[in-house]
Amino acid sequence: MDAALIIAICITLSLLAYYKGLLNMSGSIMTMIFGIIIGLAGGITWILLLFVFLITSFAATRYKFNVKVKKGIQEGTRGERSWANVVANGIVPLIIAVLTLDNLPFQGLDKTTGSILFLCAVAIAAADTLASELGVLSKKTWLITNMKPVKAGIDGGISLPGQASAASAAAYTAIIGYLVFTIIDGLTLNWLHIILVIDIGFLGCQIDSVIGATIETKGYVSKLTNNLLSITSGTIIAWLVMIWIL
Repeated sequence: MDAALIIAICITLSLLAYYKGLLNMSGSIMTMIFGIIIGLAGGITWILLLFVFLITSFAATRYKFNVKVKKGIQEGTRGERSWANVVANGIVPLIIAVLTLDNLPFQGLDKTTGSILFLCAVAIAAADTLASELGVLSKKTWLITNMKPVKAGIDGGISLPGQASAASAAAYTAIIGYLVFTIIDGLTLNWLHIILVIDIGFLGCQIDSVIGATIETKGYVSKLTNNLLSITSGTIIAWLVMIWIL
């Protein structure tokens, strides 16, 4: 019954995301596949948290969309995401979910560690998306590596609205995740976990900007590869902090 419910929820949410223009067809199919795997491994709450990220990201993408179109910096034609976006932002959460499964042939992650790392990965993706979508509208932008003024939308460019958006995205991901995991899943979390998710979410966004200002702008990696690298590195840092400190 749980598996059937998870599959039904993933199919419904994916179709709804496609109908509302959050995802194109390939993105909707990939989201459904990723959602089913993550849901079966982590639980329904993990799917719901991913959907919150999808909605808030789409809202930020559509904010002043006409202005972004005029500048040529919009995402897709209507703000929709494709399968490549889903993979770049969702593969790390998917791997974490799989690592929380019981009876793995190796030592996996306990539920608490997996849940926090999952939140960290989502927080990085949310922080980067909101920083990018809202930061490009700023009138003052600086390159993160040398703080020289640059044009909005440049790889590695940061702004005060963008940084504030990144911090806010990391914060609401941490708080919503904390409430969901403690109230619904019954996990024992504390304020240090919330701080960790917020810090990692914001840090991951800065890593994305540094990569953007260096190897991405030189053409060594793409925007989506940058997303994957920043989410992966930030999540690894969170894992090390949980091992050594928490």
